[in-house]
Amino acid sequence: MTNDIGCRACRAGTKLGFDFTMAFQPILDLADGSVWAYEALVRGPNGEPAYTILDRVTDETRYQFDQAARVKAIELAGRLFPRDSGTRLSINFMPNAVYEPNACIRASLDAARRVDFAHQRIMFEFTEQERFRDIDHVKRIVAAYRKQGFLTALDDFGAGFAGLSLLANFRPDLIKIDMDLLRGLDADAGRHAIVSGVVAIAQALGVTVLAEGVETAAELDALRGLGITLVQGYHFAKPLLEELPPVAGFAPTTARAA
Repeated sequence: MTNDIGCRACRAGTKLGFDFTMAFQPILDLADGSVWAYEALVRGPNGEPAYTILDRVTDETRYQFDQAARVKAIELAGRLFPRDSGTRLSINFMPNAVYEPNACIRASLDAARRVDFAHQRIMFEFTEQERFRDIDHVKRIVAAYRKQGFLTALDDFGAGFAGLSLLANFRPDLIKIDMDLLRGLDADAGRHAIVSGVVAIAQALGVTVLAEGVETAAELDALRGLGITLVQGYHFAKPLLEELPPVAGFAPTTARAA
């Protein structure tokens, strides 16, 4: 019933009652030293933190907000991203707000066409910290998005309710290891062993590992040693409001090894 209410409101163009925008943070590929993607992060219109916006989202407006956030991210990417690159856009979404995957993706596809942004460059992240009401429904979402050509990622891996179970059920293209697991990885044998185990499991499943929340050169070196090549964090760049932030210099893993 809630999804039906949200869907009707979205189709009718009902306003949310508050404004928001996006900040962008780069995801880097250590293998070649490139910006692999930018993640779109919800912010208030003047840069207010995400929680100031998300706290205003209700059960009745969840679907409408989820749709509006996707469109906002895609429209900004169409304006900001280099035209001649394959740089991806990563968008967080709310699986509990999706009532039917193929219907709910139409606004995103329309926005991508409108701004000439190839939808194959879009990755959708769903967080381990959100309690999913229907696991089978989320599996259908992942399958439908993959069929459409989108990438999917399980965010905050290791910080939520049932990471390994979700990984086994959904088999996303990527998992983003939560920053709390990475903090001090270089000096903590326990964390190092856990992350090493996660990398081995992901490799066996054909899932790419992305390390988020990297803050120090020592953490980065430890991640390189584990074979992780996709990274994100303040060590490289902080999010910028409606802009693509410059990235602090870093050497590709291959160049470093040479």
